[in-house]
Amino acid sequence: MPPKTAVIPHIGRKIERIRTLKGIKQEILAAKVGMSQSALSKIEKSATIDDAKLKIIADGLEVSVEAIENFNEDAAINNVQNNYDSAVVNSQINYQYNPVDKLVEVFEENKKLYERLLASERQKVELLEAMLKKSSDKK
Repeated sequence: MPPKTAVIPHIGRKIERIRTLKGIKQEILAAKVGMSQSALSKIEKSATIDDAKLKIIADGLEVSVEAIENFNEDAAINNVQNNYDSAVVNSQINYQYNPVDKLVEVFEENKKLYERLLASERQKVELLEAMLKKSSDKK
């Protein structure tokens, strides 16, 4: 077997992949970091990038320089899958209330509010009737 050569990380591809995973178009990122779309395209095709440009692009992507340098798509996909699996398990276990009970509770609350409103309206009617009776007695 031939000896393995050290694989040089292709920073440009990592930037492109992070950008696409975040759903950011090349034109948008270029405008955000203050460069032309063609300049960003060249950077994404470059195997290496100077530290200053890498910092600017990392800020534009809202990630750290280390996140770009250490980006591994397999690890990212695995992380997403683990988080999804964990969320599915937690959603099956952690019901804190029964939706039907909550609905009944809301209906009861509305019923009480309606009864208070009705009592208030009855008081207004009684007050108006009393005022009418006083005004008719004066005549």
